[in-house]
Amino acid sequence: MSDRLEVRVTASFFEDLDRQLPSERGPNGEPSSIDFQSIELVEIIERFATGFDELAEFIAERSDYRILIKAGLLVRAIHGVGQQMPDGAVELLRLDLDLRMDWS
Repeated sequence: MSDRLEVRVTASFFEDLDRQLPSERGPNGEPSSIDFQSIELVEIIERFATGFDELAEFIAERSDYRILIKAGLLVRAIHGVGQQMPDGAVELLRLDLDLRMDWS
């Protein structure tokens, strides 16, 4: 797909983020949800916007659901799920983070 897709971040995606990261940075440098939004979310949106069709299908034989698994800058790994909607835009639905990092 050569065209850039619109990407919308859903409330459930932000709820997943808030459940996994605190609103403020931790005492040992653990990232906050704001840090994640400023640094990691930009790349997630870009990958879904420009490479949706290259991402793996999340549900077999449902090409409208795609999954992104990548190493993070602030967290060990990122797992995000997006769905392409009838209007062509992608909605980011789920977020799981691997927080096993040594921030000390």
